[in-house]
Amino acid sequence: MATLARRRSEMLTDVELEFMIALWEIGAGSVRDIMGALKEDQQRAYTSVATVMKILDDKGFVTSDRKDRALVYTPAVQKRDYEGRSLKNLSKTLFGGTPTALVARLVDNEDLTDEMIQEIKEIIDTRIRKDDG
Repeated sequence: MATLARRRSEMLTDVELEFMIALWEIGAGSVRDIMGALKEDQQRAYTSVATVMKILDDKGFVTSDRKDRALVYTPAVQKRDYEGRSLKNLSKTLFGGTPTALVARLVDNEDLTDEMIQEIKEIIDTRIRKDDG
């Protein structure tokens, strides 16, 4: 069990993340289903997708069940959970473990519109009200 917990704390590679995003979108699927859910610029060979899905299964990010002659993969880690894990990792490795530095950098981003900044403010205000209430 400790090995599984350790493996689950690993971060995904870029290719693994592409496949997980596709799988999160479809909920569950075979290698062919996952290939169909990939964006045009992410297309890969069947054997490449099968290999990466096996790795994701070994790492504990997905589970697999045989259905007829194909393996059907299901996410073992929810997208929201992985997003949180990724942000914590980013905050730790790039911003010295200070979430405020990460948020400050995000807000300083010139690509954010006034509407986006207002949405961020509303999210923070909602969190403050939730914590106070």
